[in-house]
This record gives sequence, structure tokens and C-alpha cells, in this order.
Amino acid sequence: MALSSIDPSDSSEVDVEGLTRALVDIDSTTGLEHDVAAWIARFLGARGYHVTEQPVADGRFNVFATIDAPAVVLSTHFDCVPPFFPSRLEHGLIFGRGACDAKGILAAQVVAAERMRARGERRIGLLFVAGEERGSDGAHVANTLAPPGVRHLVNGEPTDNRLGVATRGVLRVRLSATGRAAHSSFPELGESAIDKLLDALMLLRGVALPEDPLLGRTHYTVGLIEGGVASNVVSPHASAEVFFRLVDDGASVRDALRVLEMLVTVEPLFQIPAVRMDAVDGIETAVFPFATDIPALTRWGRPLLLGPGSIQVAHTDDEHVAVVELQQAVDLYERVAMQLLAAC
Repeated sequence: MALSSIDPSDSSEVDVEGLTRALVDIDSTTGLEHDVAAWIARFLGARGYHVTEQPVADGRFNVFATIDAPAVVLSTHFDCVPPFFPSRLEHGLIFGRGACDAKGILAAQVVAAERMRARGERRIGLLFVAGEERGSDGAHVANTLAPPGVRHLVNGEPTDNRLGVATRGVLRVRLSATGRAAHSSFPELGESAIDKLLDALMLLRGVALPEDPLLGRTHYTVGLIEGGVASNVVSPHASAEVFFRLVDDGASVRDALRVLEMLVTVEPLFQIPAVRMDAVDGIETAVFPFATDIPALTRWGRPLLLGPGSIQVAHTDDEHVAVVELQQAVDLYERVAMQLLAAC
């Protein structure tokens, strides 16, 4: 299907490949989601869905689409990391920003919902949110607007079409050290903040961090370091940002970091807990190290996690998803949702 042939106001059937490419070709870098949200709202409205726009901030909004009161909701995000680059099709692979994270997922969920609707199943909802890549602000808004009666949320992230039974959480902290400036020819007159920070980071290497039988050990990355004023000045300030991948709710890691407070201040900046999710018989499962919107969507029923594409190519310069994997995802979303609905 030629990309130019897709009109969001056209009610004719659109395949998953064409819909994915249409979405990818709209720049929706986090903060710039208005245009893609408006496109999705028109697209679903033309197909007879009742569409609600949930305002987020700065002209951005989530899209919630229903036919009747939903018992199962398929959900993902439509914002992307920078830089934007449009779609292309090569050897059965769709390349482009958001191809697997998460516009291909969104397209597969829409096509699956349309299939179920054609079979007479009207209890499926679609929730597409802004801001997942920077703090889940769209999901937090959606959580305040959850309708009654939703029993299950099938969230979409790149899981290679496996059901995620657990995901790690995240904790980002800033370590800040304070010193006293002095001329470097008389270092004894100063107090090096950089030395304190380095000592704290060395101490961190020996701190016991929690482990989990399913998720494994807590690990972390020192992603940013800054400090000092000049190479010939004893540094009066220094800081580092440390990013932990959690196996619990993060309280035990924060407690463990108290030992560093003899050298630095520890400031939590952002936190998402690890999550356990439901599975469905007969579908392969896996554990994933990344975080999702699920912790922010607690009022949308029991969560499941499933989506086409690999997290290993998400956010990269060659982000892509296989068309055949998108087609398989349509089948899986339909299968999972129908099993959940049968139990409602």
C-alpha cells in the first residue's frame, strides 16, 4: 500500500504495514505528539469509534477509543525518542523512528481490534498515550480517567511477540559533593569535591544491592559526571547521575545508598517500580530489563505486556520491525484479548 494513499478520514480497511508506515512518517518526538495524536483520533473516528482526547500538556493529548464499555484495553504510546527519521521498506523490514517502539505495535493493536469488532466483539478499547519516553506523563493523566469495568490492560512494548511476565523498574539519583576552592599549588588549602565524588562512586561498587530469582540482580550505570571550575583549581563542586535498573520497588536501593551520605548528598530524581504481569496459556513468556507505562496505569485492570519488535533495536539509528512480525502480533493481540474476554 502506497503511503500517500492512507487518509486518516478514510473508513476503508488499512493493513498493518501501511498503518505502521503512516504513523512512523509523522514526527512525534516526545513533546511534539499533537500531530500524530490528531491523526490517530481522526483515523479511529472515521471507523466509528467513540474517541476521547485526554489533554496532557502543551497541546498534547492521549487518544482513548471505544465502541461499547470496554473490558479489555489494548494500549501503547505514540511518542518517540529523537532524532526523527521517516519510514522505508527494505527486504520485509520497516525502518524508521518508532517502527518498533511503538508505532508498529499501535498499528497491530488497531488491526486486531478491528478484527474482533468484525466478529461482533465490542468490549475492546484502545488507549494510546503521549510522553512514555520521558516520565509517562500521558499514562499518569490516563490513570485519572480510567472508566469503570476495565478488567485487563494489554500494554505494548517491543517483546519479540513474547508475553512479558516481569519488567525491571528504574531509579535515577544525583550524587552531589561540595568542596572548597583553592589554588592548585596549595591543595591543602582547599577541599576537592571531585575526590569526594570519586570516593563515593568507589564505595558504591561495594554496596550490596537486591537480587530477585526472576529478574536477577540490580545493576546501575553512572551516566553523567560533572564538576570543577578549571584544571588548576581544587574543585568546589561535583556531581554524578546514576541510573539503577530495579528488581523491586526501589526502597531497598535507596536505603543502601545511605552509606554514601558521609561523602555526598543523594537526591532521587525519578523512580518506577519493577512489575509482575499476567500470562496466557500457550504463549511464550520472557522477563525484560526495561520499564513501561504499566506502573502508571494501575486503574486499567490487570496488566499484560506484549508487542512485536526487539528492544535491542529500539532507540537506534536502524530501528526497524519485520512486517511478518507485525502480522503475527495482530494474531496474538486478537488471541490474547479473546481469551481474556472469555473469562470476563
